Amino acid sequence: MSWLRKALVHLALSRSNEALVKASGGEPRTVRGMTLDPRFQFLEAQARARALPWERMTVDILRAQTDAGSDLFGGKPVGGVRIEKQYVTGRSHSVPTRLYLPTVRDNSAAMLVYFHFGGGVVGSLETAHRFCSMLAKEAGAPVMSVEYRLAPEYKFPVGLEDCIAAYQWAVDNAARFGAPVGKAAVGGDSMGGHFAAIIAQEFRKTKPPVLQLLIYPAVDFTSETPSMHDFADAWPLTAETVDFFMKQYLPGAVDPGDPRISPLRTEDLRGLAPALVYTAGFDMLLDQGKQYADRLQEAGVKTSYHCFESLPHGFIAFPTASPAAEAALRRIAGETAAALKGTH
Repeated sequence: MSWLRKALVHLALSRSNEALVKASGGEPRTVRGMTLDPRFQFLEAQARARALPWERMTVDILRAQTDAGSDLFGGKPVGGVRIEKQYVTGRSHSVPTRLYLPTVRDNSAAMLVYFHFGGGVVGSLETAHRFCSMLAKEAGAPVMSVEYRLAPEYKFPVGLEDCIAAYQWAVDNAARFGAPVGKAAVGGDSMGGHFAAIIAQEFRKTKPPVLQLLIYPAVDFTSETPSMHDFADAWPLTAETVDFFMKQYLPGAVDPGDPRISPLRTEDLRGLAPALVYTAGFDMLLDQGKQYADRLQEAGVKTSYHCFESLPHGFIAFPTASPAAEAALRRIAGETAAALKGTH
């Protein structure tokens, strides 16, 4: 992407809230008493005007669009963090990961394994590049971002297995990076939160994570909650996008209600790791994220919940699109750092 196009996009977003709303239909976008950030309202309007018909959509096109969005709005990593490549040996695959190692370390802070968004179909290490560096610096802890394999080339459960391999490696190797021995946390946004929630459930009795960070997590592939309909046209996660992802990710014979696909469907949530759960206001997944936080609390799990009402799904990948998104990243990084240090 040319520097000129990037400059022009950010120049357009630098206009006043009033100008951005005027350029996006003339009225603020308000649903359920929540008002969408004007910069994201402008981006949503632009996306609708330029949308490709879904019958012409391909995985390659959607991946290219996602990568372009990361390039435009992902931002640079923060300073004071060294970045290294690390390969983790999985069941039949060497999983690429990126380690974020803070210059100033806090040896009390647990290592965090992070999984990016993308429905199991799109996304990359670049998707959460800035956020992972913020987490590492704020906590003084190593953060491992995982390049799990994507569908449709690798359908369920391959991506999950890559994430599990990375988590197990982190638990076994945390001390190498100055973190507490034999401990690690899991986290992710959207599909990444989905993987984190499943890992927290599967390892609750063997190698339980010290924390699960769930950002607008996909925890119920069978959901028919009101937000699935109220925000079915909300950029960037629309009903058509969700349907496309599910068709690519799930093998034909798999039950989408299986707890390894829909962790909200697990009957017993007792004994799980403490959770930080964050949702976005303009998001189909809003209700299921809130439901999961409520169920964790009801099961006696220490849980903190917050909804960023003015933001859309995927805001972790768009910190430079709006000051509100950057502020959300900083808040989540600060609260996660406190939890990793055991002071939350």
